[in-house]
Amino acid sequence: MGFRFQRRIRLAPGARLITCRLRPGLSVGPPGIRLQLASGEGGEGLPVYLDIAANGEIRYRHPDGRRLPDAEARALRRHGEAAIRAALASHCEQLNADLDSLECLHEQTPPSGAAGYQPRSYPVSPPTPVTPEQPDWRHALWPAARARLERENARREASHAQAYRAWEWEKAEFDAREFERQQREEVAAWDDPEAMQQTLAERLEELGWPRETLVDFELSDDCRTIALDIDLPGEEELPDRYWTMPAKRLKLSPRKLGATRQRELYRRHVHGVAFRVLGTVFARLPGIERVLVSGHHRVKVPDSGEFRARYLFSAKVTRESWEGIDFDRLARLDPAEALAAFPLRREMSRAGTFRDITPFELDWRWR
Repeated sequence: MGFRFQRRIRLAPGARLITCRLRPGLSVGPPGIRLQLASGEGGEGLPVYLDIAANGEIRYRHPDGRRLPDAEARALRRHGEAAIRAALASHCEQLNADLDSLECLHEQTPPSGAAGYQPRSYPVSPPTPVTPEQPDWRHALWPAARARLERENARREASHAQAYRAWEWEKAEFDAREFERQQREEVAAWDDPEAMQQTLAERLEELGWPRETLVDFELSDDCRTIALDIDLPGEEELPDRYWTMPAKRLKLSPRKLGATRQRELYRRHVHGVAFRVLGTVFARLPGIERVLVSGHHRVKVPDSGEFRARYLFSAKVTRESWEGIDFDRLARLDPAEALAAFPLRREMSRAGTFRDITPFELDWRWR
């Protein structure tokens, strides 16, 4: 069984990966907050950016990045304390939720029998119909006023008609693309390499990758086997803290994760990525019967300064064995243990750290 071509999918980030690690030389904080705050009693709203340092202290900046003078920042805190506190509390919850979600990627994995094509409706509503303004007694007395009213009604009707035609045209284009997608995912995705690549790319983009991710893959000649190589983040790229909101200060307070918790987060995240990718392949490419998935991250070679791929795991999974997973209980499933049910190359210490492995070759055979 030979592989006849190699392709690459470049996945744009759908969620920002918050590193902001508490280590020497790395002092980048979490993303800031954009607000509209009043600078005085009854004053107009002032756009301001709350820049959050790695230690949780807040710096007040103009939208273009210039720092606000201290006096102006004090006025903003005095008059906008409630709004700032509410925004920081909500931001704190979101940061913690984003961290927790990194180890739960596998929970949204579709079962292999899930319908591939999901219809979508045009999301834009048609233009609201125009209600002509009715003449009153003034228009009956002044013909010129009535003529102006009729011209204005005619102009509004013509504008609405033009907008409606544009909406119909855009909807028709959307429907045509949807029909093309339906044909690709229901018919061509069985054995057309181009359709398989496009379908796989679109479905993988739905995962909300925390950073730009590369997925290299090859298809066998009969389009029944696929090998995927996933570029994973390193452990140092994952966030290493939760955030809390002090009761009496306008700031955030970081709470660093312990080393054991950090390793557990990383272990569940990288295996969760592999689990989601496997589920996406089996659910969206119905002709695929066998998948080889390997995960690596890039490390710098000290002597040369170049980067090399350090492989963490490599697994071979058949559709028959994948269908044995209980998809109704994914919240209770450990993705690292789930991959161990298949032929797997992976070496981990008792502390949960990965050791280098050699992935399965592309000319592997199933036993």
